[in-house]
Amino acid sequence: MQFENKLSFAKKMDANDELRNYRNEFHFPQINGKDVIYFTGNSLGLQPKRTQKYVDEIMNDWSALAVEGHFHAEKPWWDYHERLAAPLARVVGAEPKEVSAMNTLSVNLHLLMVSFYRPTSKRYKIICEEKAFPSDQYMLLSQVRFHGLDPSNAIVELKKRPGEHFWHTDDILDKIEEVGDELALVLIGGVNYYNGQVFDMKRITKAGKKVGAMVGWDLAHAVGNIELKLHDWKVDFAAWCSYKYMNSGPGNASGVFIHEAHLEKDDIPRFEGWWGTKKETRFLMKPEFEPMPTADAWQISNPPVLSLAPYLASLQMFEEVGMDALIRKRDTIVAYLEYILLEVDKEVEGSFEVITPKDRGCQLSVLLHGQGRTLFDYLMKQGVITDWREPNTIRLAPAPFYCSYEDMYNFGQILKRAY
Repeated sequence: MQFENKLSFAKKMDANDELRNYRNEFHFPQINGKDVIYFTGNSLGLQPKRTQKYVDEIMNDWSALAVEGHFHAEKPWWDYHERLAAPLARVVGAEPKEVSAMNTLSVNLHLLMVSFYRPTSKRYKIICEEKAFPSDQYMLLSQVRFHGLDPSNAIVELKKRPGEHFWHTDDILDKIEEVGDELALVLIGGVNYYNGQVFDMKRITKAGKKVGAMVGWDLAHAVGNIELKLHDWKVDFAAWCSYKYMNSGPGNASGVFIHEAHLEKDDIPRFEGWWGTKKETRFLMKPEFEPMPTADAWQISNPPVLSLAPYLASLQMFEEVGMDALIRKRDTIVAYLEYILLEVDKEVEGSFEVITPKDRGCQLSVLLHGQGRTLFDYLMKQGVITDWREPNTIRLAPAPFYCSYEDMYNFGQILKRAY
């Protein structure tokens, strides 16, 4: 497509956008009396207007039914989480029995490590990307230490090539083969939070399993953003948060995937609680744990329905639209944003560069030369909500549900004025 840096062109793109009406489904903050240009759906998605109804349902049932709401609410609380399984499975490319909504992301990664990081004297190493999201780094360090291992030996970080801002898949595959039969686990962020790179999860998973390792993915920046086929790729496990592209609200519930090959195994270690035991016998209060035959076996506590309600509201929109349509718009609007950035860069003589490779989802990371934080502060005052990452990078994520092409054009005009 031949883009144009013109308002008329942007408006024409919006008029032809199959998702244009969904912009009206979200609440926008305002700065200077206008809706903001919102680029931080990769950090916290905007609130869907329909969310209030889903939360109110639970509050009203609690008021009217009290404890009876567990079984007699319109959406009974005791199995509320099950309503999320099928739509979540379609988003991540899984069978409904392989997914569950529970806890929060880092909590779930720790719980999944109990099952899938089982080091031996020979096979104990973990491969992750260098400078992974800090929570992942802390989680891996603490897990390795918990097993009495030295992180400097047990954790193998994937390095970028000197002077480059992204990873090469061949380098990752070579490192997996090099570590070989010492490798217990590959655990990488499916989309890197800093540079926006999408890893080749299919090839990396296959390589990890070929040498006998477990393979898991932190999909915080991937779910609701890119195409996923976790079941077909034979990923062992994955976890994600729901408050970024899934728009479920700050700090909200996480999702997990456990491949069906690991379900109903009698010998798999797991931290267990009563909501993971079979529904048929759960309220008999039996002393022995009888696991659910699904990913729900990893649940420990009863579902936090007030957290799950916004998640369910958002998933309804994903059901209406489908990932194919979201990805189509994502590809076009991100390409248009990149075009706008490059056009501005020509006029301001190389003041920044896009460091996100072509293997990308919704995010473009822009490395600033010169202005740095002052540019970020200027954009915020002008109503452009973007994300700052030290030392000098801003992240721009035009979420396809609610960002418009006119937003991209207007951002370019504001950016030019900053220089």
